[in-house]
Amino acid sequence: MKKLLVLGGGYGGLALIQKLLEQHLPNDVEIVLIDRMPYQGIKTEYYALAAGTVSDHDLRIAFPVHPRLSVKYGEVDAINLDKRLVLLADGELVPYDLLAIALGCTDNYHGIPGAEEHTCGIQTLSDTRETYRRLNDVKPYGTVNIVGGGLSGVELAAELRESRPDLNITILDRGERVLSAFPAKLSKYVEEWFSEHQVQTLGRVSVSHIEKDALFNGSEAIPSDVTVWTGGIQPVKVIQELNLAKDHGGRVILSQYHQVPDYPEVYVIGDCASLPFAPSAQAAGAQGEQVAQILRALWNNETPKLGKIKLKGTLGSLGKSEGFGLLGRRSVMGRVPRILKSGVLWMSKRHFG
Repeated sequence: MKKLLVLGGGYGGLALIQKLLEQHLPNDVEIVLIDRMPYQGIKTEYYALAAGTVSDHDLRIAFPVHPRLSVKYGEVDAINLDKRLVLLADGELVPYDLLAIALGCTDNYHGIPGAEEHTCGIQTLSDTRETYRRLNDVKPYGTVNIVGGGLSGVELAAELRESRPDLNITILDRGERVLSAFPAKLSKYVEEWFSEHQVQTLGRVSVSHIEKDALFNGSEAIPSDVTVWTGGIQPVKVIQELNLAKDHGGRVILSQYHQVPDYPEVYVIGDCASLPFAPSAQAAGAQGEQVAQILRALWNNETPKLGKIKLKGTLGSLGKSEGFGLLGRRSVMGRVPRILKSGVLWMSKRHFG
């Protein structure tokens, strides 16, 4: 029996598994999923859990139940590509014939002193629970600083404003504006929403170091009761430690079939993979489906035929009533993108659940 080992039950890993289970697996193939949690966490909504507007239970999706799928709970500690072994944190060695790495990302602190020690984040469910606790414990009129004005920072700030109207909330970014990767028109709309809702945005801030009760823009101290880090991501430590060719973001460079060139039995999916677009749940899911297509073709002794991955767009929320996004090249703002995002979430729960 050949073992397909899938590391990580997030968007990419589950898309791969679901696509394979929808069709008839070869009789000599079994799928084993390894994840540290007994369910998928809906990571795109962690900002709402951190802000306290949804419960932990609302962001869980049960893993598929299928006679050809087994689930092992554990933390991946290392991967030995030459011996085809995965080492778990408890010391167990798990062999594989085929490996799909979909372990996601972790915060990138860019070497800023004190950032890891004195900030909280929303990259894992555990981190997000702790961030919720710390934000919930801030006294009225306290100060919360969010480092990073990308999608995660913006959604968290907006949701926190609705949850805690008593707090002083600031987004700090090294760029000139929030959502610098988006069109200026869209960024301006979000800035105006923040201005109307008393959320301060500070651009051109270069965080030099962070302490327990303050962050520093050079020598300027900015007081902070809680500092949340949404200032960048990188592949998880397991990927960082693999001696493989990587891009400038530390993501593994792959062949046209999403394989590690020197280890064609190994596929890398999602935030750990070097792709021609920014890491996202949508990209991970689309890539996971393509890997399923590739495996199906190879099992049938056929040459895989792949189309170009096309992303549908990006949607973000400003609280529960307004939102923003890019659909193709079109900027959308207001209530419609917020409704669309809620619909995407509902469909995701229905599909994976």
